[in-house]
Amino acid sequence: MSSRDSFSNVIAVGFMLFALFFGAGNLIFPAMLGQLAGENIFSANAGFIVTGVGLPILGILALAFSGKSDLQSLAGRVHPVYGVIFTVALYLAIGPLFAIPRTNTVSFEMGIRPFLGTNDSFLPLLLFTIVFFGITLYFSLQSSKLVNIVGKILTPLLLLFIGILIIIAFINPIGQVQAPTEYYMTDSFFKGFQEGYLTMDALAAFVFGIIIINIMKERGAITKKQLMASTLKVALIAGILLTIIYSSLTYMGATSVNELGHLENGGAILASVSNYYFGSFGKVLLAFIVIAACLTTSIGLITSCASYFTKLVPTVSYKRCAIIFTIFSAVISNVGLSTLITISIPVLSMLYPLAICLMVLTFLHPLFKGKKEVYQLSMLFTFIVSIFEGLNAAGMQIEAIQNLLTAILPWYSVGLGWIVPAIIGGIIGFFVRSLRKESLDYSIAEEKQ
Repeated sequence: MSSRDSFSNVIAVGFMLFALFFGAGNLIFPAMLGQLAGENIFSANAGFIVTGVGLPILGILALAFSGKSDLQSLAGRVHPVYGVIFTVALYLAIGPLFAIPRTNTVSFEMGIRPFLGTNDSFLPLLLFTIVFFGITLYFSLQSSKLVNIVGKILTPLLLLFIGILIIIAFINPIGQVQAPTEYYMTDSFFKGFQEGYLTMDALAAFVFGIIIINIMKERGAITKKQLMASTLKVALIAGILLTIIYSSLTYMGATSVNELGHLENGGAILASVSNYYFGSFGKVLLAFIVIAACLTTSIGLITSCASYFTKLVPTVSYKRCAIIFTIFSAVISNVGLSTLITISIPVLSMLYPLAICLMVLTFLHPLFKGKKEVYQLSMLFTFIVSIFEGLNAAGMQIEAIQNLLTAILPWYSVGLGWIVPAIIGGIIGFFVRSLRKESLDYSIAEEKQ
């Protein structure tokens, strides 16, 4: 049996991928979703899984299917300049601007603050930040050992701690599922779909996918077929684990309302649930779960961001990039969890449609034979609509335009108004290219006469 197909290898890499994805947002958002969705938990959770699990798997498979070595070359199918701009924006969003700082903030708020009582001093956060990012940087500089560190050590511990909490919650539910809040009374699937954006995993898939593909190549996947098969196995392991845990956390949140009431965020929900079941031991258990989950994601993101920017700017070494991103993330993490989430929502509302559109076009690439016009017009139309969806998410909507787009674009009111324009743009691009080719063929024929 080749190393790439060995059971232990696939399991280890699959566990590593799960751990890279499963970070701060993956803990806090499903629990909150469950509390808010109530009796509409199944449809809301389904929507969340589409964006929180399905899209990340598609993103990784899209990279393997494309045959490209990185996101920049894949996005470069639209235009080389667009490839650089989109890739830099994505790496910054899932890296030092939002996702990496969030791992530290969530770790502190859920894993450390419950032990501090009413202590509001900045010193505990400062000390924790130094330790957290010190550990992150140390392991990031050991990137060649990433599978052993994350896949074989940290992930099993993480699954053990989460499993204990989930099993108890199913054996002895806190209470009955309550009625949904007003926001989730209608369109609960689409509300859950949009909540899945906040995990940032579909964006991270383009980053983590490169790590997985390179590992598969190193371990014997040579042909495209072999690479797709190996990558699919790994992605499915991670996807199944994520689905089980998301659904369990959502259920946990939904059954907690009767006893705990509606809490302000998912972190508070998990802290209260842990305390309900285990008392003071619950604080320790939750601290291990949160810090382990956030550390694995932080390590993966620092490693990926440093690797990309070293390639983009070869004069800056990997080690220097890793140090810069670690220090910058440490500083940003002190703005607070709520502020980070508020700022990130408009940016994600603009980036996600572009990422999803790129995934779909990648799989359809052979069908339209990679015509640039299809990529360009489909992405352009998507971008135009996503700008207004981003402004809407930021509370800066232009009422007249919002009313117009709501009236003419299907699903615009649920954040999916870009889908039809993306399809129309792709179709127009296909015919534009066809007309150009016919015109060129006609001109050549005229010259020969």
